[in-house]
Amino acid sequence: MIARISGTLINKQPAQVVVDVQGVAYEIEISFNSYCQLPEEGQVAILHTHFVVREDAQLLFGFCGLEERSLFRVLIKVNGVGPKLALAILSGMDAHSFCDCVNRQDSATLVKIPGVGKKTAERLVLELGDKLSSFQTSDNIAGQVDAVKPTLFAVSAQSEAESALLSLGYKPMQATKAVSAAFKSAPNGSCQDLIRLSLKGMI
Repeated sequence: MIARISGTLINKQPAQVVVDVQGVAYEIEISFNSYCQLPEEGQVAILHTHFVVREDAQLLFGFCGLEERSLFRVLIKVNGVGPKLALAILSGMDAHSFCDCVNRQDSATLVKIPGVGKKTAERLVLELGDKLSSFQTSDNIAGQVDAVKPTLFAVSAQSEAESALLSLGYKPMQATKAVSAAFKSAPNGSCQDLIRLSLKGMI
């Protein structure tokens, strides 16, 4: 079991990063919440990991916080929810909002996350209803993101934000509409700011 990775951040994207550990580069799948907490490329990154071995692949999932990894491990125990979908859920909303939806039995909001259908949303609410008490008073993961400098090129930030949403599973029309709305409320926002506002607006 690989429990933690610490090394130089070579490349980072909203859904995946590459970390160099003494000459060995690891591709690690991440959630958008963790992406927002990463340092700049070239700096040291520390990720708590969950290693998945399948017949056709070996996958490494990384999280900036132990709490998010714990919730990930709870999610993949739900019938029909694999690692990829669990990561999509954690990218679509932060831990606090997800737990709130489950506690309120709000499957309608969960359905708005790419990849989560009606049956899956109902199953999440049913199976996790009494298993998330340890997360109820936890801090909002997305709220712990360090402030980033405003971009000098708003058009570039919008384009990057749209690409990020597409990589998270949203449709082109959804991404464009959400980012445009986010840009109106934060015209000087960075790519990360626009993505956060876009996700918030779609949930």
